[in-house]
Amino acid sequence: MTSAYPEILTRIDNALEAARDVFSRFTAGAIEAEFKAGHDPVTEADRAVDAVLRENLLRDGEGWLSEESVDDFSRLGKRRVWVVDPLDGTREFVQGLPEFCVSIGCVENGRPVAGGIYNPATREKFLGAIGSGVTYNGSPTRPSQRKTLDGALVLASRSEVKRGEWAPFENAPFKVQVMGSVAYKLALVSAGLADITFTLTPKNEWDVVAGAALVQSAGGFVSTLDNTVLTANNRNPLLSGLLAGGPHLKAALRSVLEPHIHHTAAETER
Repeated sequence: MTSAYPEILTRIDNALEAARDVFSRFTAGAIEAEFKAGHDPVTEADRAVDAVLRENLLRDGEGWLSEESVDDFSRLGKRRVWVVDPLDGTREFVQGLPEFCVSIGCVENGRPVAGGIYNPATREKFLGAIGSGVTYNGSPTRPSQRKTLDGALVLASRSEVKRGEWAPFENAPFKVQVMGSVAYKLALVSAGLADITFTLTPKNEWDVVAGAALVQSAGGFVSTLDNTVLTANNRNPLLSGLLAGGPHLKAALRSVLEPHIHHTAAETER
């Protein structure tokens, strides 16, 4: 990989390897979880990986935003910020489902420019940066080149499907596969292992920044629900939702989703 961000990618790769070593000390499906405010689970693994990521990634003058760290907002004045989720898919990790990952995103001036995602259960590593492309387990890859939604593979959130949020798409022309971890879904899309993923439900920056950086670095599209470019390192890290996929699918996907996007926005405002 000829890199536009060689030092950043090296740092991300080293951090992913350090996280892999931490995960080797735990067994998915055989770990206790506590519950934070909002009923989100957290485990000893989340905290241990958070510590090793900070140690490997953060340098003087850089900002930090992590699901497992207190946000002191000093990041808002930094040009470069690390946006990480030490364990995306904690529910799946606790249940022993192989759909969890460590997610590392690098943001410069509000723009996701590099990312790395590693799934310890499947041993899949996704690494990339703007101007450098993406590698999947060390080999160059690219997103889906499909031109239509007919037969496209769309990755859906397991919890969203359980809540009935995907019911409107039961007769859509694409195939839906249910999966945990939004970061892992975005990584799979970046490597062309699925055509599309989307969520019309609010997500935090640490859920999606790394995956968004990968999809864009690979040549795919990433869009907010209001059809704008994703910006990160906001004071409020909660995003309304996200669409991502192969480069030729954006218009067709938005056409299918548009009525539901407006409905979601109206519900949110009530």
